[in-house]
Amino acid sequence: MQERSSVAELAGILRTELNRYSPGEKLPSSRALVDRYRVSPVTVSRALAALRAEGLVVTRPGAGAFRATRPRAAEEAPRPGDTSWQEVALSVETSGESVPRSVDASGVLMTLAVPPPGALELHGGYLHPSLQPERALAAALARAGRRPGAWDRPPIEGLPELRAWFAAEIGGGALALSEVLITAGGQSALTTALRALAPPGAPVLVESPTYPGAIAAARAFGLRPVPVPVDADGVRTDLLEQALRTSGARVFLCQPLFQNPTGAVLSAERRREVLRVAREAGAFVIEDDFARRLAHEDAGPLPATLAADDPDGVVVHVCSLTKITSASLRVGALTARGPALERLRAIQVVDSFFVPRPLQETALELVGSPAWTRHLRTVAAELRTRREALATGVRRDLPELALRHVPPGGFHLWLRLPDGADEAALTAAAQRAGVAVAPGRPYFCAEPPAPHLRLGFASAASAGELAEGLRRLRTACDEVLG
Repeated sequence: MQERSSVAELAGILRTELNRYSPGEKLPSSRALVDRYRVSPVTVSRALAALRAEGLVVTRPGAGAFRATRPRAAEEAPRPGDTSWQEVALSVETSGESVPRSVDASGVLMTLAVPPPGALELHGGYLHPSLQPERALAAALARAGRRPGAWDRPPIEGLPELRAWFAAEIGGGALALSEVLITAGGQSALTTALRALAPPGAPVLVESPTYPGAIAAARAFGLRPVPVPVDADGVRTDLLEQALRTSGARVFLCQPLFQNPTGAVLSAERRREVLRVAREAGAFVIEDDFARRLAHEDAGPLPATLAADDPDGVVVHVCSLTKITSASLRVGALTARGPALERLRAIQVVDSFFVPRPLQETALELVGSPAWTRHLRTVAAELRTRREALATGVRRDLPELALRHVPPGGFHLWLRLPDGADEAALTAAAQRAGVAVAPGRPYFCAEPPAPHLRLGFASAASAGELAEGLRRLRTACDEVLG
C-alpha cells in the first residue's frame, strides 16, 4: 500500500479509537502503534500529525500523544462570510480584453490529484516512490546542508556550478554559463518564458495535442493558444509555417523529444524546418525538454536539443530535474540568448526572487554523485520493462483502444478510443472500478479530432500493479463501450 493511503487509513482508525480514551489520557506509544498496525514510523507520525491538526490529539515532546482535553467544537469554527461579491470583482474585464480572466487548472490538477485509497494510479506525471532516488536525495540534502554558506542568499541567476552543469547538459558545449537561469522547476520556467515573450492577448502556437499545463499557463496570462497538429514525426511543419503566417504569432511552444502526450520525437528534417520557419517569421521557439532524462534503455542515441543547433537566440530552452527525481525537487533551467535573456531574468526576479539555495545545493550534490548515473540507468531499465508490460497488456486485453505508437522514452501511452466514445464517462467508470486514468480532452486547446486516454506507467508501484490497473480498466470499458 502506498504511504499516503496508509496515513489516511491509520488516521481514520485512530480517530475512531479515541472514544476509548478519556480526555487527557495517553495513547499507545508510536512503537506500539507501529507493531499493532504493521505500518512504518513515518506513517504513525503523519497520522498523529493529522489528528493533532484536527484538535483531537495533543503531542508532548518526550512524553507521547494524548487525547485532547477539549476538542474543537463545531460552534467554535469561524462564522462563514458572504464571498458572493467576488464573482463580480473577479469577472470584470478591462476595455479591449480579449481573453477571459478565469484560470482553468483542471487539466493540471487531473494529473496531480491523489486517487482515493485503494485506487491504482495510471494518470500521474511523476515517478513512483520506489523509482525515486530517495537515499541519494537524502544524502545530497545532508551534504548540502553542511556546505559553508548553504543558507546564504544565492546569486539571482542561480549557483554558477549548477548553471555550468545545465549548460553542458543542454548545449553540449554550445551554451555558456551566462545563458542559463536556474528556475523552480519546469513549470515555473515555462510560465516565465510565456510571460516574457508574448504580450497579453497575443496568439501562442502550441502542439495539438500538448501538455495541459502549457495551455493553462498561456490562458492564465491572457494569451490565446493556437493548435498545430502533431503526427508520428512531431509537429507538422507545413502547418506550423501556415499558422505563423496567418495568426501573426511570435511564440511557438513545442516538446521535440518524447512529446506529451503522443510520445513523438521530432524528425531530423522537421527539426531544421522548425528553426527555419521560426527564424523567418521572427518568432521564438520555447523548447520544453521535459523527458530527456526519461529515455528508456532501448532508446538509442538521443538527438541534440534544438537550443544546441541555434546560435541566433530563436530557441528558449526549458528543462528540469523534477521528473527524473521527485516532485519536490523543483529545480530546473531556462536558457536564452540576446535581449530575451534579460527579460526572462527580470520576470523571474519579480515573480520569485530566486530559487532557495539549499535546494540548488542539493541538486548540485545529487548530479555530481556516483548515485546519479546509477539512478539514470535504473530508471531507464525499469521504464522500458513497464512500458512493454503496459503496451502488451493494452494490445492483448483492450484491443478497442488503439495504441498507434510506443515511444522509447517518457512514461505514458496515448490511446485512441473508438469514434463516438465518451471519454469522460470512461474516465469516471475507471475511477469507480478503482483505477485513475487521464482523459484526452484537456490535452487539446480546441476541439479534439477524436476521444483519447493517456495511461502512465511510471506512477504505478510495479508491473503487477499495471496489470491489475488494466483489468480494472477492462471493467470500465465493458460498462461504457459495451
